[in-house]
This record gives sequence, C-alpha cells and structure tokens, in this order.
Amino acid sequence: TKKMNIGIVGVGGLGTMGIKLASKLGHRVVAISSGDKKEDIARAKGASDYVVSTDADSVATEFCRLDLILNTISGNHSIAPYISMLATDGVLVQLGCTTGPMEYEQDMLLFKRNSIAGSMIGGIPQTMELLEFCYENNVYPDVELVDSSQLNEVFTKLQTANAGGVRYVLDIKKSMEL
Repeated sequence: TKKMNIGIVGVGGLGTMGIKLASKLGHRVVAISSGDKKEDIARAKGASDYVVSTDADSVATEFCRLDLILNTISGNHSIAPYISMLATDGVLVQLGCTTGPMEYEQDMLLFKRNSIAGSMIGGIPQTMELLEFCYENNVYPDVELVDSSQLNEVFTKLQTANAGGVRYVLDIKKSMEL
C-alpha cells in the first residue's frame, strides 16, 4: 500500500481516531486545527506534524503536500486553507456535516485536479474490517462516560471546542438511576 501524506482537520473525537488510524497504517499524519492548543494531544495520538489553519505561515508548510485530507469539523468554516495543502490529484473528504454552504475558489481545485468528496459511513464489511484492525492494533477511541445530569456541561464543551479530543458517551443505565 502506498504511504500517503494525510491531513486530519479537527482534533476532536473523530479527528483523534483519524490520526490514530492513519498513523497505525504507516502514513505521515498532519493534524490541522484552528489554534495551537491541541498540538500536544494530536502528537500524542500519532500526528507527525501540526498545522494551524488560521496562520498563513503554518498552512504554507504543507502547501501542495497532502494526498488526502479528512475534514471532521461539523461547524461552518472555510475549506480554502485545506485545499491549498492538497497535492496534485489530492482529495478533501468531508466527514463533518455543516449546516451552510462551503465556499472555495474553483481554480484551487482545477489547476491541481483536486476533488472534494463526502462520506457518512462504509458498509458492514468495511466496518468489520475497521473494527478488526482496531482490535489487532490496539486502536480505541478516547471516551468519557457521562450521565444525563452532565449533558449541559458536555454541550457547552462541544460548542466551544472539544479541548480534550474525546467522545462523550451517555450512560443510559446510570442516567435512569438519577
């Protein structure tokens, strides 16, 4: 399998899993975030490099270098900095669903034959293959178990950015006991 330069946009729950998986598969992984607060988390999960998408000099370090970018951010944001990092024939895959249109300059795609794709989930065989790979390679999501009394706190954390890069899992049984 060809080793790729892969960018992961968003160092939250889904993004950290992307970093872990791409790293375990032997690819060079570049974590991409809007600030530098999550760099240590990203590197601890397996990122080789880190780009601050709001810093032009930081973005320039990966100009035309990434074969694949997985965008895990679900909020409205500009994808222009990510497209500039795509190599010729590179693909930007939208995994996070936004509520508004995404704006970008078309020439950024045309001159390098770049593509934008989307994905929700693979089929059952692909999911089974992924779960087996995770088990065999000890790749697991970082989760925090919460009960219903903590939901407002969790929503606040997620609206301001997932600083810990974790997935929150609702403990239904414990919540029923409250």
